[in-house]
Amino acid sequence: MMINTKNLISMTEANQNFSKVARMVDENGSVIILKNNKPRYLIVDFNISESIQFATNESVDIISERLMQQNLKAYKELAK
Repeated sequence: MMINTKNLISMTEANQNFSKVARMVDENGSVIILKNNKPRYLIVDFNISESIQFATNESVDIISERLMQQNLKAYKELAK
């Protein structure tokens, strides 16, 4: 996920000015709220939230297989 620094807001500022957070989401599609200067929460426009999908077990298996094939030499060395 690419993070645009214009989409960052502190927890304190989000609590004090939620309408600003809502405007930022309207303009940019999402906002990241920082807690203790670390990304903690992601707020996204409801209309685009459906496009955010989590990996299914099948896709995790496919990715795992690909990574194992790409790193087969290293896995064999570690198995010794």
